Amino acid sequence: MAFCQKCGQQVQDGNGFCQNCGAPLAEQPPQQPYGQQPFGQSYSPSANIARTPVKTDYSLGLFILLSIVTFGIYGYYIVYKLAKDVNQMCAEDGDKIGGLVAYILLSLVTCGIYNIFWLYKIQNRMFAAAPRYRVMVLENGGTVLLWYILGLLLCFVCQYIGYNIVFKTANKLGMAYNAMYFR
Repeated sequence: MAFCQKCGQQVQDGNGFCQNCGAPLAEQPPQQPYGQQPFGQSYSPSANIARTPVKTDYSLGLFILLSIVTFGIYGYYIVYKLAKDVNQMCAEDGDKIGGLVAYILLSLVTCGIYNIFWLYKIQNRMFAAAPRYRVMVLENGGTVLLWYILGLLLCFVCQYIGYNIVFKTANKLGMAYNAMYFR
C-alpha cells in the first residue's frame, strides 16, 4: 500500500492518482504511514501524552548573542527547552533525552563530553522522527558530531554549524508537530 504525499491518505497499489485529493502518485516515492518509521520499526501512538505547542524559532544568531549577553545562562535555557520539545515531539519512540539537571551534572563529570553526546542523541531522535511528520531531514547525529569535533580542532567555529543543524531540524519538526496537533 502507498500513501499520498499531499494528503497522507492510503491508496491502493497500481493507482496513478490519490482518490482523496487527486494528486499524481507515479512520481512520488513510497511513503510510510503516519506513526511508522522506515525499516519496519513502528511507533506506538500514545493518547496519554500531554501535548503542548513546541518552540519553532530556534536561531543560531540569537543563541550566540544571548549566550554572550547572559554569560551562558541562555545556553542552559536552550538545553532545557530543546530537551523538553524533543522529548514531546518524539515521545512515541520510547526514548528520553536528559533534561537540564542531567545535562549539567553529566557534562561536569565527563568534562564536557556529555554535551557532545547530548547533541548527537537529540539530532538522531529528530532524524528518526522526521518521516512520521513528513519532514525531510538529511543530517543525522553523526553529522552534528563531525561538525562539533571539527569545531574543537578549529577554534570552536565549526561546532556552531552543528548547533545550527540541530536548531533547523527542531524548527522543521516543531512546525510539522504543531500543524499536526494544533491546527
